[in-house]
Amino acid sequence: MKTKYINWLIYAVLMVVVVTWLGWGKPNKIIGMFFVSGLAVGSLYALGGIGLVVLFRATGVLNFANGAAGAAGVMTAWQLGQWGVWAPLTWAACILVALLISLFYGRMVAPLLAWREPVVKAVATLGFALIILGLVSFLWVDDPRSISLPTDKIGIKHLGLRVTATWMIVFLSTIGLVIAIYLFLGQTKIGLNMRSLANDRDLSALIGIPILKVETIAWGLSGLIAGFTGLMFGDLIRLEPTVITFMVIPSIAAAICGRLDNLMVVLVGGLSMGVIESLLTLSPVLKGARPIAPFVIASLVLLWSQRGTQLTFGGRD
Repeated sequence: MKTKYINWLIYAVLMVVVVTWLGWGKPNKIIGMFFVSGLAVGSLYALGGIGLVVLFRATGVLNFANGAAGAAGVMTAWQLGQWGVWAPLTWAACILVALLISLFYGRMVAPLLAWREPVVKAVATLGFALIILGLVSFLWVDDPRSISLPTDKIGIKHLGLRVTATWMIVFLSTIGLVIAIYLFLGQTKIGLNMRSLANDRDLSALIGIPILKVETIAWGLSGLIAGFTGLMFGDLIRLEPTVITFMVIPSIAAAICGRLDNLMVVLVGGLSMGVIESLLTLSPVLKGARPIAPFVIASLVLLWSQRGTQLTFGGRD
């Protein structure tokens, strides 16, 4: 317990040092703008990481197709918007499409690979992601597009910095989701079944846990999160299928920070990655390192948290 508090203290000090260093000599308004923007992007990384962790803890599958499902969903929402469909229905369609894609893989493909090695399962989802990306790219050629939400026009100003309601929704949703999933996994029968299934699939089957039902719920939760994340990413960052598909990469880095198990560390890791990646833009020398920032952070967190012990994932010591 004492070590954990020391680790959090070291993290806080390092974040203050890094933010101060990257923002040194810049106006406070500029620093605040990039910091808030980084929190929004980091929230999306954390959301993606949370979806990956929920699924991994229940099925043992590291799903590289999460971003592709979100990309297909948000492109569907954009297309429906172009056809004049009522906006709330387009948002619902985004989440529904991502949900259906996730459930399709979870029920039709994943069970066939249930007894294969984790690497095989992960590579299979990568192939599925490329198939989805290919179909999406075929349906929607690479043209500049944008999608907006009514919350983009609502915001507050503080110290000359405008924070939109969309940014706040993403940030608060991420925190709320961490709390909700933590309670779900620890306090509900389905959540406990997920944890049992993650620990030992064979034993779970022997004691009567409905494996397909539990795994379907896990894939469904992952799809819902992917749809919401894709919609927010398309609005806040960039509406481009390839970019949204490979958003899963920094999300995986955030999930790895928590060893595919600790949701709170996934949240903090994702937010930190977003903030540091955003502030690196202020450095003429280091701004080229932005794409690798999430992986450097994840590597440092793992090296520090696993010092003197064997490196493990998913809480399996």
